[in-house]
Amino acid sequence: MSNFWRRYRLVLVLMFVGGVLYGQPKFNSPYSRIGLGDSWNNNFAALNGMADIYAAFHDPHNVNLNNPASLGHLFTTSFEVGVRARYGDLESPTEQLDVWSGNLAYMSLGFPLKNPISRALDRDESNFNWGMNISLVPYTTVGYTVETTEQRPDIGQIRYIFQGEGGTNKILWGNGVKYKDFSVGVNIGYFFGKIEQNQEVIFDSLFASYRDVILTDISHSGFVWNFGMQYDIVFKDKQSDGSLKPNGKQIILGFTGNSNLDFNTKSTIFNSRLNQVYNSLDTILYDPLASGSGQLPAEFALGIIYKNKNKMKLGLNYSQALWSNYRNEAKGNETLSNTFRIAGGAEFIPDISSYNSYAKRIRYRIGAFYGTDPRSDGFNEQLTNYGITIGLGLPVILPRQQQSFINIAFELGQFGSDQFLKETYAQMTVGFTLNDNRWFFKRKFN
Repeated sequence: MSNFWRRYRLVLVLMFVGGVLYGQPKFNSPYSRIGLGDSWNNNFAALNGMADIYAAFHDPHNVNLNNPASLGHLFTTSFEVGVRARYGDLESPTEQLDVWSGNLAYMSLGFPLKNPISRALDRDESNFNWGMNISLVPYTTVGYTVETTEQRPDIGQIRYIFQGEGGTNKILWGNGVKYKDFSVGVNIGYFFGKIEQNQEVIFDSLFASYRDVILTDISHSGFVWNFGMQYDIVFKDKQSDGSLKPNGKQIILGFTGNSNLDFNTKSTIFNSRLNQVYNSLDTILYDPLASGSGQLPAEFALGIIYKNKNKMKLGLNYSQALWSNYRNEAKGNETLSNTFRIAGGAEFIPDISSYNSYAKRIRYRIGAFYGTDPRSDGFNEQLTNYGITIGLGLPVILPRQQQSFINIAFELGQFGSDQFLKETYAQMTVGFTLNDNRWFFKRKFN
């Protein structure tokens, strides 16, 4: 048990460090000025390669964070950490900009409550299994610098500068229970984060004019949850003795969702006028304790996967979020739209037991997706996001023949609006999955 607590403390330290890293913006996304910013893909690298078909996905070695019912299928302890890098080509009707970004993507620890080795030694053939998970993931990210100009006959050129950084995160505790072919699960957690925004108005043509500056820091916090369930339709072959035996083929049905979620805000607002010629500063408004509330949208997802054990997975996923219910008193009357996303993906393993060809043991993944974003452009056209994905699951054999994975996913897509601002991007996620079957191992002494 002492080894368990040593590992547990290490995971908590790593998650704390990860939370600090999440707060460091490393990109320029003008649309992140709207709402809570750019939504972050919470799926891990193994699912990223299949276009995130998460509702019906479960795996004995990899955590599926977004449907907690999948935790009931975990066979070994799984510590997962991922990093993400992105290149984007931002293009408007008049300008073009190349943007690089990167960040820590997720940290997670999942484990079954009963050790698989102990179950084998005890000849435990129970149909019941319970898995647990704790994860730290970003929810939204904000990072932008936008400058526009305006010409007025009476006062000349005016510059408007908008800057923002920060984002929001989630720390989640998940539990999933499996009995025979049915599993259910729930994630509960805490939503938190801080968004800093700066607005400036500069009168370039007027001598000794004042520069208007509005600084706003908004802290968000609240409790979140989501529920999930999965059902396996297992195909069986009739044996010579008349009994039925699973043949490794099955269809998995999955559902996950949550209701509207309330959160609170604490804001610091500083509105001032600065004159650099006379070195003077006038404070117009200072409110360090502005309180407010908000609401995150209800979401749900449905999925289906056809699985041939140790050979292939082929699935579809549909999700929807009711962002028209979103509200945030700290940011005024922002109007967002409901969204949907449809995705299809596949995984193929040539020969999982090959001993002379590593390439045959690799998991090859592919997918495609199309969806909408809750935000709209300057012409009230809702933003869209579509693309294709490819991925690899590279098995790594650790001491005592424990199998872990390096999962790599590539995404090529386009986001935004053709009329206003669109981004053509390439994104890579690298995830490290460390599996260990020694947790909760029950030792026996004679």
